Amino acid sequence: MTERTNQEWLTALRGPGRDEALVDLRALLVRGLGYALAGRSDLDDSALEDFAQEALLKILAGLDSFRGESRFITWAQKIAVRVAFTELRHRRWRDVSLDEMTGNPDSDFIPSTLVDPSAGPEQQAIQRMFLSTLRRIITEELTDRQRQALVALRIQGMPLEEVARRMSTNRNALYKLLHDARQRLLKRMMAEGLSPKDMLAAFEP
Repeated sequence: MTERTNQEWLTALRGPGRDEALVDLRALLVRGLGYALAGRSDLDDSALEDFAQEALLKILAGLDSFRGESRFITWAQKIAVRVAFTELRHRRWRDVSLDEMTGNPDSDFIPSTLVDPSAGPEQQAIQRMFLSTLRRIITEELTDRQRQALVALRIQGMPLEEVARRMSTNRNALYKLLHDARQRLLKRMMAEGLSPKDMLAAFEP
């Protein structure tokens, strides 16, 4: 494989030598991803090829944003790694139902595993009390849609883009939904004499 300077890569990817440059770049991306994702038993060569192909599309679309502050290959590999991890996050949630995850108002949508097993009996009791109170306030105060977004994002850890897609909305609308939910929770907690600071302190080691 021919070594190329930054400018040679840009020229090749924009000119008549594009096909050859793409073959070379794809091979380098696959090899780099193999190193970056080493140890992942759930990945095979076809997955790396898919990640590299998706990365190539983003690289070609973003050629004008490359400023030459690093080697072109380093820049391209970073894009490929971001693509791979984004896809892996999506795969993690692909077969998870949002409804099952966030439950219904009567379900235990805040997992009891949040209680620290290494804490003493008294602190564990306080943690369970806070979780129970928070569960009740979320159920009573938030709309189903607000609860669904809050639980999926802040408690279950689903990526924002995935939640927005599942809820048929966009990032800005989801941010607004979460903001309104937090404001309603805070207002209700203060009305009941609960301090978010005290709640967080109960879970500190």
